[in-house]
Amino acid sequence: MEGRVETRRTVLRAPVLVALLAVLVTACGALTPGSAADPDRPRTVPSGTAVPDGPVRLTLTFADAPAMVDALVAAFHKKHPDITIEPRYTQFADYVKSVKLTMASDTAPDLAQFAVGMDDIAERGDILDLGPYRDAYGWRRKLPAASLDQLTGPAAGRTASRQRLYGVPAGLSMTGIYYNRELARKAGITRPPRTLAEFDRQLAAVERAGMTPLGVGALDSGGLHLWAALLNNAMPPEEYRRWVKGADGATIETKEALAATRKLAEWSREGYFAESANGTTQNDSTGEFVRGRSVFLVNGNWAAGQLSEAMGKKAGFFLMPGARPGARAVSSGFSVSYAVSSRTRHPQAAGAFLDFLTSKEAQRIVAANGFLPTDEDAVPVPEGVLGEVARAHRRVTADEGMNHFPDFAAPGMLDPLRAGVQKLIAGRTTPEAYLDSLQDVWDERYGR
Repeated sequence: MEGRVETRRTVLRAPVLVALLAVLVTACGALTPGSAADPDRPRTVPSGTAVPDGPVRLTLTFADAPAMVDALVAAFHKKHPDITIEPRYTQFADYVKSVKLTMASDTAPDLAQFAVGMDDIAERGDILDLGPYRDAYGWRRKLPAASLDQLTGPAAGRTASRQRLYGVPAGLSMTGIYYNRELARKAGITRPPRTLAEFDRQLAAVERAGMTPLGVGALDSGGLHLWAALLNNAMPPEEYRRWVKGADGATIETKEALAATRKLAEWSREGYFAESANGTTQNDSTGEFVRGRSVFLVNGNWAAGQLSEAMGKKAGFFLMPGARPGARAVSSGFSVSYAVSSRTRHPQAAGAFLDFLTSKEAQRIVAANGFLPTDEDAVPVPEGVLGEVARAHRRVTADEGMNHFPDFAAPGMLDPLRAGVQKLIAGRTTPEAYLDSLQDVWDERYGR
């Protein structure tokens, strides 16, 4: 394939072993509740928007923004007093590991936050296709196309031409670069960079001025966000999305991805990150940025409220710039979204809650909790850094430049992504080997 970076890959061919493994997997699957698609289980919600009469109780399992969920549930209950929703919070790392088993169990919740691997759960038949509600409630009019696209996939069998909807977004997220205006001026920087080359020069100027250029919390997700930001501007979005979605022939081993990865390694060699980057969490890197220990910071919109309160007008925000001025606005982001279990006895009540998420009342709650509203007109553009984040998000939406986070490419992708970036920062791997390790995970997931 043109642009592919050639690497040595060991391929094991053992037909007998493969056949034996297939038998074992099938046998094990038969012992695991919900591990295979159940032909008798409903695969889609009923049409219409009727809300059931009488008291209904729903359970909702989730991993992000407990305060926001509590506020949304309370507001929905006030609107529909006969419907009670019981929130069940799980820490994110545990949630991702357990959600497949949770949704396959006989005690599955009625509603669940969408997470990596949910498309597998949908294919298995454990969450419902919300397509009929998308049409009945008019969600295409109420929700950004990009946010719905991230939650859709082709249906199977005779309906393969129709797009299945996995979930509905409540609030949106997006990553970018924050900067300290006062410290930037000390390095001669008076505006956000318009190109990647200009950002390169600004980082070098900060380093020459004796300050740490870029705050990176690589112990968890900060390094990953930095790599993804560079990748978004180097790799054509359509090509990247094919890789995340598992399209035939897709690869991350391209010349553009290699250039982005080399740039990250180069910035580390130049000393643009703190020496403690690999031992620093994203939260800690944000705290250090507030205390003036770096001029720039890689983070998402979820940090904007904290930075606005702590720094006021000193804090600014911009998207990672592209190769030329005015390039397509791109970023990594997703949504806090919710799916409906195929085991629920109350799909209409669950559908009513999902539609409530699209209301202006719900969007004001979402915005108050640090997420970007799906309805940009529901909340006035705020002042300061919060407004800069909101306007940047509008640019990305208008340019159709919102990409999945790279770990959505496969359920097992997060650890090699995170560990690989740490090795790049420490100089313990090459860009070529890093991309090769990611493609190995992709090949294993999609059987290529």
